[in-house]
Amino acid sequence: MAFYTFIVASGRNGTIYTGSTDDLVSRIIQHKDKTFKGFTAKHGVARLVWYEVHDSREAAFRRERQIKK
Repeated sequence: MAFYTFIVASGRNGTIYTGSTDDLVSRIIQHKDKTFKGFTAKHGVARLVWYEVHDSREAAFRRERQIKK
């Protein structure tokens, strides 16, 4: 099973959000549909701009934290 670290943005030079997931396609759809009323829905962050694949959930989460730092 693959795990992903990803960055979505609101647009060019806009707001960004970094996250990790085991189902990248579904997660991006959730951002586009504003399924959860939170940071990304409020700021219109839904455009996938970058992702990388990891072998474990822990590795994806560590990379997410590294990027956020």
